[in-house]
Amino acid sequence: MCNLRCQYCMPEEGVKLTPRAQLLTTAEVLTLARLFVHEGVEKIRLTGGEPLIRPDVLEIIAELRKLKGLKTIAVTTNGMNLSRLLPGLKTAGLDLLNISLDSLVPAKFEFIVRRKGFHKVMEGIDKAIEMGYNPVKVNCVVMRGLNEDEVLDFVALTKRKPLDVRFIEYMPFDGNKWNFKKMVSYQEMLDHIRQQWPDLEQIQGGETDTAKAFKVPGHQGQVGFITSMSEHFCGSCNDFTGVTS
Repeated sequence: MCNLRCQYCMPEEGVKLTPRAQLLTTAEVLTLARLFVHEGVEKIRLTGGEPLIRPDVLEIIAELRKLKGLKTIAVTTNGMNLSRLLPGLKTAGLDLLNISLDSLVPAKFEFIVRRKGFHKVMEGIDKAIEMGYNPVKVNCVVMRGLNEDEVLDFVALTKRKPLDVRFIEYMPFDGNKWNFKKMVSYQEMLDHIRQQWPDLEQIQGGETDTAKAFKVPGHQGQVGFITSMSEHFCGSCNDFTGVTS
């Protein structure tokens, strides 16, 4: 389920969505979570689609918080409902946030996601910072001819706000009419950023980190690159299990 129709994820005519009756119930989600935590899983991320349109999302997070051994609860969201739900999410026990934002230009944002709501997303990001989430991660899918001209603007945003902006290489999905020519590689983005900020520093991460992290000295936040296409990492990863609800 999702309340947006992003160009890199879904065709303009939409796709056949799973009937609500076939989605995992609250009890089924929690049963699976208990099984995974019992086997040693320490972090659970709710993603989608869009997890914050599930009416039971606060209940799920509150129940996950009770699981002994579960250290981290995270959500990846498009941010449309975030500002409204954030107080409840915080109270329920949400630890980490990833928010999708593919443009800092309202009209372009709406063109990419095929819906209005830019200011709702920005309000959610600011509220997350205000409520003490650190880092607030912002995911940006970079596409040639669409938003690659905003890479430097996103880096500049990390000077004003304590954000972890993660540039994601454009990936093929069923129905998104993927075109290799639209893909902007990690190295191309990095070279472009270094022309503006030659003192950009790489931050050493852990072996299982999915993003290559960098920071401009003096900036509050940092940037990272998810190199799913040019330097893919999934084949060597044994730390991730996904469940489709």
